[in-house]
Amino acid sequence: MLPVRTAFWSFFYKMSLKPPKTINEQIALLVERRMLFRNIETANSLLKNISYYRLKGYWWEMQADKVAHIFKDDIYFEDVIDLYNFDRQLRLLLFDAIERIEVALRTKLIYHLSLSYGALFYQDFSIFTDFLKQTTTVEHLKAEIERSKEQFITKHKLIHKSEPFESWKALEVISLGTLSKLYKNFTHQLPEKSVIALEFGFNSHKDFSSFLEAITVIRNVIAHHSRLWNNNVSTKYLWPKNLKNQPITYVPDENQKAKLFPLLSLVMYTMDFINPENSIKKDFLSLINQYPKTPLYKMGFPSNWKSQPIWK
Repeated sequence: MLPVRTAFWSFFYKMSLKPPKTINEQIALLVERRMLFRNIETANSLLKNISYYRLKGYWWEMQADKVAHIFKDDIYFEDVIDLYNFDRQLRLLLFDAIERIEVALRTKLIYHLSLSYGALFYQDFSIFTDFLKQTTTVEHLKAEIERSKEQFITKHKLIHKSEPFESWKALEVISLGTLSKLYKNFTHQLPEKSVIALEFGFNSHKDFSSFLEAITVIRNVIAHHSRLWNNNVSTKYLWPKNLKNQPITYVPDENQKAKLFPLLSLVMYTMDFINPENSIKKDFLSLINQYPKTPLYKMGFPSNWKSQPIWK
């Protein structure tokens, strides 16, 4: 006989867990809930490669009754796929932009700090605010180096054996999150900290550090192929003051910053400083033209978004 506790949980799971459904059963359930299909066979093929539960995040707002899960009139499965494809391409576009910012940050950290404080500046604890945090960062960096299979890392280990890695090698194998922590922990009086912020268009290194933390969260969302459309920015960040070219004409409040629009505008603003010939705005506008039914307001886009300075 099962112990009482085990028997309870066994009963609970049997009562609460939903039974798995075949692709045909999934389609039948959607039909029962009044979703329309232009091509059932295509839907069948798509559901074999994009899970029902993943698509649920896109059709949630298309329901008239979110308790009974009944869809609004004239909602087609193909509309859901269009929204999914818009979001997928948005992730690729934003990932490309954040990658460029990450590479520029890595380059500027190595350049400015190594010239001022030497090739091993990341081990110079006198230029950091929090000793313990920097100790953790250095240990994390060493672990990343140890795991790395990059040829230049392997070559260094072979030729230089126990010698430490110069910053231009070490910083190439760490993540944006670690780069962000490294930058944030520099002492506030460090001239290079302000110089780097200015080269990205920020007058305040505190604002720039907050921006880096926010885009690190977005990058992680993208890396896990999670939804950007109608998803909240899960970290609070500072809206930068006195920018050279104000990207939008208002200071977004916390509710507005929880949506993607302000941060996307700030990414575009930053891109204009590190790569003035970038095509992110052009590519985004092209994406919208490709999927004109996309409800942009769900990402915090105001009605007048095209008149905002960065979007003109």
